[in-house]
Amino acid sequence: MTKVSIFYPRGSRFDMDYYLATHIPMAIEKLGSHPGFKEVSVEYGIDGAAPGIDATYVVICQFLFTSLEDFMDAFSPHASLLQGDVQNYTDIEPVIQFSEVLLLQ
Repeated sequence: MTKVSIFYPRGSRFDMDYYLATHIPMAIEKLGSHPGFKEVSVEYGIDGAAPGIDATYVVICQFLFTSLEDFMDAFSPHASLLQGDVQNYTDIEPVIQFSEVLLLQ
């Protein structure tokens, strides 16, 4: 399994309503039709490790696919549409990480 994690560091603008109502449904529509798509999660950072410390990331979005190749096959045809929509909800430069899932319960 491959997890694609998109981290949005705390920054100046993130429109959560647009992200959840428009961007994520669009991403699910485009990527979710691929047979390698398993799930997606969206997390909102509420606090850091110590009281009064902001969470490092305002949002973390994670897609789970059977393989990196399956993700790329699903994403590539829609890359310009999905990446072009980012400006509609944030000016934060996301950090993207591809991980091999070694344990999932």
